[in-house]
Amino acid sequence: MNHDHVQSRGGSCCAHTAATPATAASARDPVCGMQVDIASARYTTEHDGHTVYFCNPRCREKFVADPARYADDAPAPPAPVMPSGTLYTCPMHPEIEQVGPGTCPKCGMALEPRDASVAADDGELIAVRRKASIAAVLALPLLLVAMGPHLSGLHFAAETAQWLRWAEALLSAPLVLWAGLDYYRRGWLGVVHRSPNMYTLIGLGVLVAFAYSVVALLAPSWFPPAMRDAHGHIGVYFEAAGVIIALVLLGEWLELRARGKTSAALRRLLDLAPPIAHRLDAADTERDVALDRVGVGDRLRVRPGERIPVDGEVIDGSSSVDESMLSGEPIPVEKRAGDRLVGGTLNGSGSLLLRADKVGRDTVLARIVELVAQAQRSKAPLQRLADRVAAVFVPAVVTIALLAFAAWWWLGPEPRLAYAIVNAVAVLIIACPCALGLATPISIMVASGRGAEHGVLFREAAAIEHLAQIDTLVLDKTGTLTQGRPAVSDVIAAPEFTQDAVLGWAASLEAVSEHPLARAVLEAAAARGLAPRAVTNFTAVTGQGVCGDVEGRRLALGNAALMQAQGIAAQALDALLAALSESARSTMFLAVDGRLAGLVAAHDPLKPGAREAIAALHASGLRLVMLSGDNEATARAVGTALGIDEAHGAQSPQSKAAWVNSARARGARVAMAGDGINDAPALAAADVGIAMGNGTDVAIESAQVTLVKGELAGIVRARTLARATVRNIHQNLAFAFLYNGLGVPLAAGLLYPWTGWLLSPMIAALAMSLSSVSVISNALRLRSVALHGHL
Repeated sequence: MNHDHVQSRGGSCCAHTAATPATAASARDPVCGMQVDIASARYTTEHDGHTVYFCNPRCREKFVADPARYADDAPAPPAPVMPSGTLYTCPMHPEIEQVGPGTCPKCGMALEPRDASVAADDGELIAVRRKASIAAVLALPLLLVAMGPHLSGLHFAAETAQWLRWAEALLSAPLVLWAGLDYYRRGWLGVVHRSPNMYTLIGLGVLVAFAYSVVALLAPSWFPPAMRDAHGHIGVYFEAAGVIIALVLLGEWLELRARGKTSAALRRLLDLAPPIAHRLDAADTERDVALDRVGVGDRLRVRPGERIPVDGEVIDGSSSVDESMLSGEPIPVEKRAGDRLVGGTLNGSGSLLLRADKVGRDTVLARIVELVAQAQRSKAPLQRLADRVAAVFVPAVVTIALLAFAAWWWLGPEPRLAYAIVNAVAVLIIACPCALGLATPISIMVASGRGAEHGVLFREAAAIEHLAQIDTLVLDKTGTLTQGRPAVSDVIAAPEFTQDAVLGWAASLEAVSEHPLARAVLEAAAARGLAPRAVTNFTAVTGQGVCGDVEGRRLALGNAALMQAQGIAAQALDALLAALSESARSTMFLAVDGRLAGLVAAHDPLKPGAREAIAALHASGLRLVMLSGDNEATARAVGTALGIDEAHGAQSPQSKAAWVNSARARGARVAMAGDGINDAPALAAADVGIAMGNGTDVAIESAQVTLVKGELAGIVRARTLARATVRNIHQNLAFAFLYNGLGVPLAAGLLYPWTGWLLSPMIAALAMSLSSVSVISNALRLRSVALHGHL
């Protein structure tokens, strides 16, 4: 979506027209105010990243000479236009899709854009609010006219009473025939598609009450004398029909407002991306451009205090960047040339120059937004229960309403027909299954947004339900339990040598080496202030290590096989070597001039908080299993250190997936957490795949849950949220079933013979609206679920 507005130098928000034939046919000249045809415009200029059009060269000269003078007079940007072919879907029935807006044929709700990057406007909310306001203006005097005499005890003459009945008809007609028109259409669509919905019930109830009242007003002679009141009039229910529509509109407005709150996290994520970027051209001239005009390879300037516009790599400058949107950690991360930047994160006090490598839908932020939106649109297995009930619910309610009508007409007191109609209408109104339909999707929407705020992304609703039910958690080692980046853990010197000497020589050789542990050795040396020295006669021995000369001394760094090949005895360090191997260390021997000088050991450190997260997961009753591609000794060492129930090493991608399938075949409900390509088959095979966000794209695409930061505590948060969400859905479904189970018999007048209780259609409409609001309010409680502690 184009963001055709920038901040003027005067401080006010001005807009230059960045028009294209797709968005506008003409633009206004900001100097003289004339309309300029964009297709044939000859005089243009770029200002703040936008094209400004002029009717003649003189206007252009004036603008270029002093753009600030005319900036505030620039035309407002055209309203955003939905891309052609935009798919819309139903928030309650995500399987319903169509090109362009409309209403769901199953439930009658307004469809929403499927693409999370296409921001839906508030048109529906505004229209419903306006209609509800008008309905309230009509419904209040309608209630006063209809109920006033009964409440005040006043009695009017027959002629006055007749005029009051006509007033009721005139006040209710706009409500029934205009305000409720869309509800009738939605209800009829449900009948046409063999999926009667809540609007089917609303339409039946309102139209029956209104039609009955019109006939009673215009043709009272058609009714038996027993149905007449003391003034000889037939009872009418204009106020019931009109006020029902007003109450349903009120309920829909409240529902739309509540639904808007559930996607607040999604909108906040979208707003993290700045609307403009500062792009440098080939001449290093900086220009402001709309974010959607940034391309891969563009150089962008990020000023202090600004948000990073897109994903990229720092090519110049240094600064601290607040990445809490990804990691949840409040401490900024230092960035310098070569470091990665993520769009939406907040730059600190330094200036950065970055090269864009992921833009638009490919950025981390866009993928997060899409995952959240996808989870919000998906349907949880629990929703299938509600769908099955709703499929038979509407026909059953219509049948109950007909039976109630017949029972009151045959067996009820006089006026029987009036009682029959009123109670049948009350049944139709109170049984509207909106609360039942909203019970599951509203909780999923809130949970998805809540999870996104804490770095937990659910790809689909089913993942939330399955994650709450798992009893076994399978973990990869490297990148999941450990940092996936080796670090030097031990430096041991032989007699006559020092640790600094051993580490310094090792760093000198590794500076020109491609060994996997070279970076760890160099970082350890740098931490001690040891700089690598020049190496000559460097050679690499495949599978053994490296050799070279440093300051006239012959060095060899590698495994025991290299020492043996060099004729160097390493038995003196055998005991230490055995202990290091048992603790999952990788060891390199250093020889100097044919003598063993010492060894350097490295390991893959555990992720911060790994022990606490494992303890919390254990406390929740999960069985923890580690499947690692590393050797058995290393796997056992890491498993023992963390207290994992079962650890297996030397696992291939196929054997990991086979273990998961075998466990599921035994009845276990398995979640798999991993970060690498080798984990993808097991992630896909598990009931729930959990991808660490610092892992590969393949792992993330194979999983149903993604942890943005890639920390184990994220699994704790995800499961806490999943269990709370399932509890919340059960509460919503129980409330919806209980509400309808009690409301329908009460509306039908089942208690009348013993208590004399009857339910007015107006009260039924209010109860129906409040039931939906209650379900939504209960779902919104998920926004306050604590996700920082133990389960």
